[in-house]
Amino acid sequence: MLCQDVHRFGQKLVRRRLLEPREGFERPKAGHLNTLDLVALGVGSTLGAGVYILVGEVAVYEAGPATVICFFAAGLSTILSGLCYAELAAWVPRPGSAYLYSYATMGQLCAFIIGWNLILSFVMATACEARAWSYAFDSLIGNRISQAFQETFSLHVPYFLATYVDFFAFVLVLLLTGLLVLGVHESALVNKVFTSLNILVLSFIILTGIIKGDLHNWKLTNQDYSLTTLNTSGYGDISRLGPLGSGGFVPFGFEGILHGAATCFYAFVGFDVIATTGGEVPNPHRSIPLGIVISLSICFLACFGVSAALTLMVPYYQIQLESPLPQAFLHVGWGPARYVVAVGALCALTSSLLGTMFPMPRLVCAMAEDKLLFRGLARIYTCTGTPILAIIFAGSLTGVMTLLFELSDLVDLVSTAMLLAYSLVAFSVLVLRYQSDQNLSNNEATEEEIDISLLEASQFEPGPEARASNILKSLWCPSNTIPTLKSGQIVYWCAFLLVLLLAILSLVLAQWPSQVFSGDPRLTPVAVLLLLLITGVTVIIWRQPQSPSPVYFKVPALPVLPLVSIFVNVSLMMQMDTGTWTLFGIWMGIGFAIYFGYGIRHSLGNNEPQPPASTSQT
Repeated sequence: MLCQDVHRFGQKLVRRRLLEPREGFERPKAGHLNTLDLVALGVGSTLGAGVYILVGEVAVYEAGPATVICFFAAGLSTILSGLCYAELAAWVPRPGSAYLYSYATMGQLCAFIIGWNLILSFVMATACEARAWSYAFDSLIGNRISQAFQETFSLHVPYFLATYVDFFAFVLVLLLTGLLVLGVHESALVNKVFTSLNILVLSFIILTGIIKGDLHNWKLTNQDYSLTTLNTSGYGDISRLGPLGSGGFVPFGFEGILHGAATCFYAFVGFDVIATTGGEVPNPHRSIPLGIVISLSICFLACFGVSAALTLMVPYYQIQLESPLPQAFLHVGWGPARYVVAVGALCALTSSLLGTMFPMPRLVCAMAEDKLLFRGLARIYTCTGTPILAIIFAGSLTGVMTLLFELSDLVDLVSTAMLLAYSLVAFSVLVLRYQSDQNLSNNEATEEEIDISLLEASQFEPGPEARASNILKSLWCPSNTIPTLKSGQIVYWCAFLLVLLLAILSLVLAQWPSQVFSGDPRLTPVAVLLLLLITGVTVIIWRQPQSPSPVYFKVPALPVLPLVSIFVNVSLMMQMDTGTWTLFGIWMGIGFAIYFGYGIRHSLGNNEPQPPASTSQT
């Protein structure tokens, strides 16, 4: 009896959802979006605090002029994840983003973990953007808001909480929450206007960097730093100078670039709003992949160009953290232009606020629709066509986070949650492409049928040598040209093994990079062995037949591209500190309490004869 209960409980954890859209699903009725709207949403939700404020912190303390390499690495990781998102959006044009994709491929528990992490990332990212908006506006009027709040509402709490209660940012979140309550069309229209202004200002910054930039700022030396220190000390401002490091283009070494890339990843968070709004476009199979690829390309070029312009205009150790871009224009003698940049920053942060708040209520609504969260959050109000309760829940939670945390304390937490989600999206692509259409749609093979087929096969079980030969043949030379239950099983477990090997390799390279590359007698052979195992398992997956089902967009170079995406994402996650993982663990503890206390007992499918993911996928 106990074994049966444990088996039944385990099946609930791995129960997956069918890929077809459910009949009777009620979508939000606000106006339809098109490809241009999706590009505006993707760009608007991405180009915010990361490109206007975070770029200064990375340049001063982590990478110097090599910030452009950090943005290149972070952009590469995001583009790879974006390609995986694009294919899965073509497979599943339904609201829910990575949550729905993991539900369709890996089961209910994994789906809840991803959905819960996405809620965390959206909440914290929105809080970051609200705080950044408050900082930008405050610097424009002479820091009067922060001074008033510090005098009145100073908390005197531990370092990981905000030094003062920013009611200005809190009110901003509430106002934008009300805008979302009005409906999709109104929010998308405002977002499109601000995004256009943002692109114009960023283009102006990049052109200014080309005109006023000095290549000498990419090869600074100790002598330059000494002269700057001597000149600055006369004004009593020497404390505002950042460290020199070793000078040159890469002043803080390879480790600085890795840490900088992990931080810069935040600048690309937000494009997945395109996949989340899949249920609100007339032609999602075409619009969603195009929207993702175009928006990520624009964001990468903008971040790369702005970081290059900033480090060319100002020596990296002289960049001001509070408002790096406006102060850069003061440094090159274009003082009035800083107001243009400040207005552009406010527009960018406003559109980014809309973009990060936009998917939150829809994700909450999708999870509540499946009863993994409380069912009342899924109610759509006919007068506005929006899930008002989900919007209020998301906005209230974001407002509280805005009051409690500083921008810098939230960035790594957002990146950790999104990197995990992106990695599982890449895993989903790897698994889905090698599954048979029957497994993905009809699910006709029940546990009883599988048990009967295994019983029949056991009657003709070959000897040990023949079994070994059959196993090797299945791995290297499968007889079928289309996916089968057996080939799907091989890919599923090989993919899990690859994720484990890639995680170990990423940990080794993150903790001991210099020893590995210098030929350490213990670590270097371990890294080489891991690479050989990864290569061998990858070849096994490559030999398996792929699904011939036509979809509008497919990831190229399968299985290599999803595996590279997973490796890069996990490597960036390894750069996070202990405090970030502690906060992440607390959030997951709250999520598990909700899931095991409510979701697992009320979720859709508990009374439906769906096979578990481990069975249906294999």
